[in-house]
Amino acid sequence: MNTAQTGRVLVVDDEVDLALLIEGYLRKAGLDVAVRHDGTDAVDAVRDFDPDVVVLDLGLPGIDGIEVCRQVRTLSDCHVLMLTARDDEVDKIVGLSVGADDYVTKPFSPRELVARVQAMLRRSRTRNTHNTNTAERSTGTVPPGQRVVIEDLVVDETARRVHLGQETVELTRIEFDLLLCLATHPQQVLSRAQLMELVWDTGWAGDDHLVDVHVGRIRKKLHDTPGSPRFIHTIRGVGYRMGSGR
Repeated sequence: MNTAQTGRVLVVDDEVDLALLIEGYLRKAGLDVAVRHDGTDAVDAVRDFDPDVVVLDLGLPGIDGIEVCRQVRTLSDCHVLMLTARDDEVDKIVGLSVGADDYVTKPFSPRELVARVQAMLRRSRTRNTHNTNTAERSTGTVPPGQRVVIEDLVVDETARRVHLGQETVELTRIEFDLLLCLATHPQQVLSRAQLMELVWDTGWAGDDHLVDVHVGRIRKKLHDTPGSPRFIHTIRGVGYRMGSGR
């Protein structure tokens, strides 16, 4: 049986030799790859190539990786893996704040990068299934395809939409999946490691700091104050819990 993955990957890096090296490893993994070396061409390629994953260098000349990622997010729901030569938390957080799913710090193992890309490809970009018998529950684990209602927050898995009162909350794919994971395990404390496994991938090799960054983004969009949360509670030294109460 052929277990090779398929998918389209756009590699964007102004270091030509590195971009070609990454391209070679991805092609050996059976993936369709396009390469660009500047930000403007990268944005155009997202329109034309419609990649499933963009491997995006942070330090591009002209339009840098942050701005490219910001523009990509207006065009596509593709996964974005940010590359940075600076081992600095600020760079990583800024990259994630515009919609990147993960980051890799240079120098890195090409095999590790391929593994990260393959993990992303195992996750669907969107879910298009529809269920006309959608039900609502406020307690207990919610079956797939249903809605979770917590106070005035509605998380609709089938439509992949979130509403807070009359407001539609715009979330990135990862933010939605993370919120859904927490919402479908109400009153359960989930560790960062558990969330990484449930939301990212069982073989994910990323930094669990990703969870904190994305939770912070979700809280901001839900107007949820960490010091007095309505929805997402931090359990110090462990992880997070969704639901009222302490």
